[in-house]
Amino acid sequence: MSRRHFTFACAGETLAATLDDAEGRVGLLIVTGGNEVRSGAFSGQARLAARIAAAGYPVLRFDRRGVGDSTGSNSGFTGSAPDIAAAIAAFRAQAPHIERLVAFGNCDAASALLLAGGAGCDALVLANPWTFDSADEAPAPQAVRARYAAKLKSPREVLRLLSGDVSLAKLLNGLRRALSPSRPPSGLLGDIQAGHARFAGKTAILLAPRDRTAQAFMAAWPASKRLWQLCEGADHGFSDEASSAWLFNALFTVLEEEAGQLDMG
Repeated sequence: MSRRHFTFACAGETLAATLDDAEGRVGLLIVTGGNEVRSGAFSGQARLAARIAAAGYPVLRFDRRGVGDSTGSNSGFTGSAPDIAAAIAAFRAQAPHIERLVAFGNCDAASALLLAGGAGCDALVLANPWTFDSADEAPAPQAVRARYAAKLKSPREVLRLLSGDVSLAKLLNGLRRALSPSRPPSGLLGDIQAGHARFAGKTAILLAPRDRTAQAFMAAWPASKRLWQLCEGADHGFSDEASSAWLFNALFTVLEEEAGQLDMG
């Protein structure tokens, strides 16, 4: 395994990338969520890439336009399809032995991959896909209902309410939201569902059930349940040791399956 940094062109701008190379014929493209740089929070994606490459699969990470070391204007995840396409082309040029490609994205990076219809990849691993049309939207009422139902079943939470440790006004407001009619699917949700319908490859959806974004996704798109893999206790970024190991195993499993397809001819 070796790590090297390079740049590639996208729409007249220069994008920065890092390749953790390996001999495997299946590559992993990591698409970064939010405005995070390619190393990830506390270098989490860099560590993940190194571990995947050590297991035999090359990994590419990159900064989209206007983020990190890349030039240009940041158009957000909804405008990142050209960046993803350029990164895939650069990946194949830098690692020409790759025959199949798996893409991984967390949060709005997962949604970006769906908006791009899979971006020409052979498999997608999507973590906690973002379904809100704006950053300040509240969770879907179904997710709120589930949270309050769990609280009201807990003797500890009931005791907190009776002792005055819980604001009655906040509780009533939360219950009002929980009982409100469900909103129709957001424009973004409809778009990512359409993108997934265009994708012919394998999809795995990784979810941290206690995470707000994952809860909203599960409530908004229950029809995708057959694709879900739940990591109980994980936070949004799968940052603790056990969750990080779980994430690696989930990615490694998909990479192994794609390699198996090559071996089958």
